[in-house]
Amino acid sequence: MSSTRVVIALGGNAMTAPGGSARPDDQRSALTAAMEHVADLIADGTEVVLTHGNGPQVGNLLVKNELSAEVVPPVTLDWCGAQTQATIGFTIANALEPALARRGRVRAVSAVVTRTLVDAADPAFDHPAKPVGRYLPAAEAARFRALGQDWADFGERGWRRLVASPQPAEILDAPAVRALLESGVVPVAAGGGGVPVVRGADGALHGVQAVLDKDRTAALLARALAADLLLIATDVPGAVLGYGTADACLIGRITAAQLRGHLAGGHFAEGTMGPKVEAAVRFVEAGGLRAVITGLDGVADGLAGRSGTVVDP
Repeated sequence: MSSTRVVIALGGNAMTAPGGSARPDDQRSALTAAMEHVADLIADGTEVVLTHGNGPQVGNLLVKNELSAEVVPPVTLDWCGAQTQATIGFTIANALEPALARRGRVRAVSAVVTRTLVDAADPAFDHPAKPVGRYLPAAEAARFRALGQDWADFGERGWRRLVASPQPAEILDAPAVRALLESGVVPVAAGGGGVPVVRGADGALHGVQAVLDKDRTAALLARALAADLLLIATDVPGAVLGYGTADACLIGRITAAQLRGHLAGGHFAEGTMGPKVEAAVRFVEAGGLRAVITGLDGVADGLAGRSGTVVDP
């Protein structure tokens, strides 16, 4: 009998300290702890593909851009995505390989700098709305507006950069990820949603100034790899109806159709739980066996359908 194939999407909590600090030592410590849970799954025979967010890491690079803009040309967002994929990927490999060895499973872990195709005509490019990076005073933000960047005034908090967040259309490096998986390597792929690229009229690929939602890309990656399960590991036990109210209720087991109804009803915030719920529903509607949204420490029970928000067909 073949093993269960699962794509695990790690949220930012798996890569930063409890207070959100993203210092290198904090990231290494957090990933070392996270990989203990992943190693348990692999040791039990689960076939795992890892993907991850990169918001804090890209944010750090954007600060470096800001501080050095008058000396070194700012690095574009596609370059930021590629750099953070590589950095997080090798850190995961360095943590997961010894964790597996301690369990008697000698396995290679390899990171793939992954490109995600988006539509150049996606409406998101005409209306950049995704805030990234830190808040700056108007005078500092003006330097970057002069370089062609979109910034918005958030009042007392200051100005913040806005970028496009188009829908992921295709994981271009999925064949490489699949080849690694089928050869026994644990792949780390499509970090931060993948490096966003568009295809020009001549067929050539070009990186674009955008950020992709890692959960939406995770659902696309899971379908491309014919995964049985999609698990979205976050910093809460699952999706909640009536979040922040006296009637708040954790969603347990639910069908994709029921959850889509709650999504359409505006129960989940776009910047937080909304994309996770949407990704889970998309994966199951496309033929996935099950999707789970759960805390990192509950991944084993989540995969078994015993904890978290479990989305069935």
